[in-house]
Amino acid sequence: MSEELKRQAAAMAIADLRPGMRLGLGTGSTARHFVDLLGQEVAAGFECICVPTSEVTARQAQSLNIPLSDLETLDRLDLTIDGADEIDPHLNLIKGAGGALLREKIVAAASDAMVVIADASKVVPVLGRFPLPIEVNRFGLGATRRALAEVLADHGAEGGLRLRETAPGASYVTDGGHLILDAFFGRISRPEALSRDLLDIAGVVQHGLFLKMCKTAYVATPDGVKTLTNGTN
Repeated sequence: MSEELKRQAAAMAIADLRPGMRLGLGTGSTARHFVDLLGQEVAAGFECICVPTSEVTARQAQSLNIPLSDLETLDRLDLTIDGADEIDPHLNLIKGAGGALLREKIVAAASDAMVVIADASKVVPVLGRFPLPIEVNRFGLGATRRALAEVLADHGAEGGLRLRETAPGASYVTDGGHLILDAFFGRISRPEALSRDLLDIAGVVQHGLFLKMCKTAYVATPDGVKTLTNGTN
């Protein structure tokens, strides 16, 4: 999918904005286009205050003079705009390829609405083709992995767990100082139950299932940008 189409999806989200909004800024290749476009709006006089979901997004926003705050200062956001790794027909999501899933979920949960911008390859009939990122504490990693393996087996996962690395032998570390285990399901038939089972594991900080959080998705296709809402595909 061309970067131009991703930018068109981002432009659709820009059209949803109103002056004075408190915005959550997502992380990833498509969200980066949104931040670029928002920077143009801010340069032209658009007023907003934003909470970034990663250090990468914060640096990009700062370079564009987008006003930033945090969730200690702002108790609630009007809207979060973010990308996704998978989108099902009910607008349930898998997120976390960029490693920002914990902050992304905190920001989305603190928002009145979440809008996703993505390309058509992210739309799937059932979640699970993309590996599910699971953010875990460094302490007790072996025990956490064993507990996760049991949950994967209970949910019929087709693959195993893989510790995310930046290079062989070098673990990926999130902005929060945690590790990520990518779980290969193939098909997630009971996402709500899986979410509960994962969060019941003491070493799990958060996971990349974003259920019943997204209100609208703008999806870039070769035929233009399509608007998806809950219950459509």
